[in-house]
Amino acid sequence: MKHHPLLRELGARGVRLGLRRLEAFLATIGEPHRSCRFIHVAGTNGKGSVVAMLESMLCEAGVKVGAFTSPHLQRINERFRVNGEEIGDEQLKAILEELGERQVSWFADTSEDAVATEDFGLTYFEMVFAAALVYFARQGVEVAILEVGLGGRLDATNIVDPEVAVITNVGFDHMDILGPDIASIAGEKGGIIKMGRPVVVGPLQPDATRVIRAIAHAQQSERFQYDEAFRVTEGGDGGFTWVGQGTTIRDLHVGMGGDHQIENSAVAIEAARVFSQQSGIEISEDVIRAGLGRARAPGRLEWLAPDLLVDCAHNRDGAMRLGASLREILPESDSDETRQRRTLLLGTSADKDARAIVVALSPYVDRILTTQCSHPRATPAGDLAEQLVDVGVPVLPAGRIEQALPMAREGGGLVIGAGSVFLVGAIRELAGAR
Repeated sequence: MKHHPLLRELGARGVRLGLRRLEAFLATIGEPHRSCRFIHVAGTNGKGSVVAMLESMLCEAGVKVGAFTSPHLQRINERFRVNGEEIGDEQLKAILEELGERQVSWFADTSEDAVATEDFGLTYFEMVFAAALVYFARQGVEVAILEVGLGGRLDATNIVDPEVAVITNVGFDHMDILGPDIASIAGEKGGIIKMGRPVVVGPLQPDATRVIRAIAHAQQSERFQYDEAFRVTEGGDGGFTWVGQGTTIRDLHVGMGGDHQIENSAVAIEAARVFSQQSGIEISEDVIRAGLGRARAPGRLEWLAPDLLVDCAHNRDGAMRLGASLREILPESDSDETRQRRTLLLGTSADKDARAIVVALSPYVDRILTTQCSHPRATPAGDLAEQLVDVGVPVLPAGRIEQALPMAREGGGLVIGAGSVFLVGAIRELAGAR
């Protein structure tokens, strides 16, 4: 399903953070957020990959597992998975329509003054998340893994009380909402740490570490920090070794490309082990190994064709990770006259620092074609090109993605699509990927 009238209507309300609205609504529909165990994943980058790894490991362990992720690439259904399978169109439509009717009843049972306030009524994200909770409850999900939508402290997903909180990393993104510096952003993401519940933390800058440590201490939360409680060492043939407290697992491989997925894997393994201790659900070394090997996350360093690579990198840190991957997978050939041309097909949302993305990626490409998808937040291709003056490689506005993709592939060479999750979804659609 690409669209639903209810969600289109709610989308016009924009982003309104806070838990009060959703908490009140869920109370009227039976509190589905209390139906199962949860693992809650926040972070600037890597959230979706860590969710996919945990989902795969828990499936391997024989657990009935739900996964809620956002945003979607091509279909809303992608946000709702049970044992790796997306919700069907008819199921999703029925739940959304039921919740739309329940929201009308909620309005009717609430004072006119409250309904009239600008803050009353669910947002798009809140309604989608409520639908996921209902779906998981009705499917008998034992464990649901939730990806934070924005920040953490005031994100709708923070209404749950998870067995384990996970913070993958902290970088610059959404500074207009989360704050201007790393410490402020870390404070928002650390808001998912609950009283007495453990938190698993990936690699952090010192400022972020201090903030997360302080929040964990205040919440009496045991903190499992990368490079303190666990770490990884890279081995040959793309494999790696994970070392935790009293445990070493060797010769691991992850089913997703890019060296940064090794760090994500380390976080996912620790989260799985801490969750196992909390829940009593056994997650063995064999389960971890098999689950990581089968883990997949579309749009993350994904080859759609021999000449077409896409990645959801949409901020500076994500672009730096993509750049590091390009350095590994592309041949060094400055002096090779036979080297194929490399084109960055770039599209960003209006709130992103396009120049920071390009600075990280320009050393690996010969030209940049700016484009835009149909998402309302997409920066027009011409405006985007104007932001990229003097970046060291030629920049050309190429219009909408439907015309820009054929233009980028014309004449051969490698095309790298990046800058926006929504752009990657549009490219996957045009390339016939599911």
